[in-house]
Amino acid sequence: MTNPFFEPSTLPFSLPPFADIADDDYLPGFEAGFAAQRAEIDAITGDPAPASFENTIVALERSGQLLARVEYVFGNKSSSDSSDQTNALELELAPAFAAHADAIRLDPVLFARIQAVYDSLGTAEAADLTPEEIYLVERYHSEFSRAGAGLGDVDKEHLRELNSDLSTLTTRFEKNLLADTNALAVVVDDVDELDGLDDDTIASLAAAAAERGLDGGYLIALTLFTGHPLLASLTNRDLRARIMTASKSRGSHGGEFDNRQVLLDIVRLRAERAALLGFATHAAYVTAGETAGSPEAVSALLERLAPPPRRTHAPSGPICRPSPPTIRRSTARSKHTTGPSTPRRSGRRSTTSTPPRCDRTSSPNACFTTASSSRPRRSTA
Repeated sequence: MTNPFFEPSTLPFSLPPFADIADDDYLPGFEAGFAAQRAEIDAITGDPAPASFENTIVALERSGQLLARVEYVFGNKSSSDSSDQTNALELELAPAFAAHADAIRLDPVLFARIQAVYDSLGTAEAADLTPEEIYLVERYHSEFSRAGAGLGDVDKEHLRELNSDLSTLTTRFEKNLLADTNALAVVVDDVDELDGLDDDTIASLAAAAAERGLDGGYLIALTLFTGHPLLASLTNRDLRARIMTASKSRGSHGGEFDNRQVLLDIVRLRAERAALLGFATHAAYVTAGETAGSPEAVSALLERLAPPPRRTHAPSGPICRPSPPTIRRSTARSKHTTGPSTPRRSGRRSTTSTPPRCDRTSSPNACFTTASSSRPRRSTA
């Protein structure tokens, strides 16, 4: 059977033929994709004609279509429906992807052609280019420059090593996080501990447990952010503590999925790469290619969107949420009413407000101290 990636999809909108794709198709697809794009780049750099927008920028933009078809499908598969085979393949391919990208971005002949087209901007030679085409030239020149195309041979070799190591480490970090998130899912044996959840949610937790062979139990899968949504509904304090502890300990409690050293290595290598490329920090390196342009611009924007809270004086002691007003309606029904529970339009209506109360047993958020109410609740993502 022919590899489904080797030809463009005939489905509407070029959607991938998922029914025809097997895990064994990815590696041959990637290998063919790498080779095809490398041949396309060689054709660009081997063109004897002077560099132009069409024979350099457009040709580069259109290269790698086979590789893109495989990468898009595999990226979705590995992040949403991974298996042991796809996880192992992702780790295997990480340095290959870094090497392939570096072979393109650090190619001195290719960059020289991009530089020639870039230098022609503003001249009669580029007078017919549209604003979008001019931006594309500028974008490629910026990306290649940031990637180290202008470095010397020794520095380029060091950069290749850094990129290869970082690609492996970041992939390992992601896989460790995913594995530990699955391993730390909280199992509940007594349905009474799930007090506060509705029947549909409890049923879904039971189904999740059954999928893992935990019949009769309830499985609370962890989310990527620390503040699990169920914490707002569960009334059992011990269960909430178990969920929060599991969420906070991912990748940092020892064992095969511990990410602490992996993270330190990533930070160290990112800082080393940023310095090699002429940036003060990794953040400066990343933002230089984005709209913001600098970490300072990002911080300024965030501060405008979420200014620091203004602390105001408040009396000491507990601050209590008042109970909602109790609304009593007449049970008499109008002769025009068709529904069994519709109140009479002209019925008497009285509203009585009960005094504020603090009931920590019925609602864990019923009372707040002055200190906790003077600052906003921050996301822990």
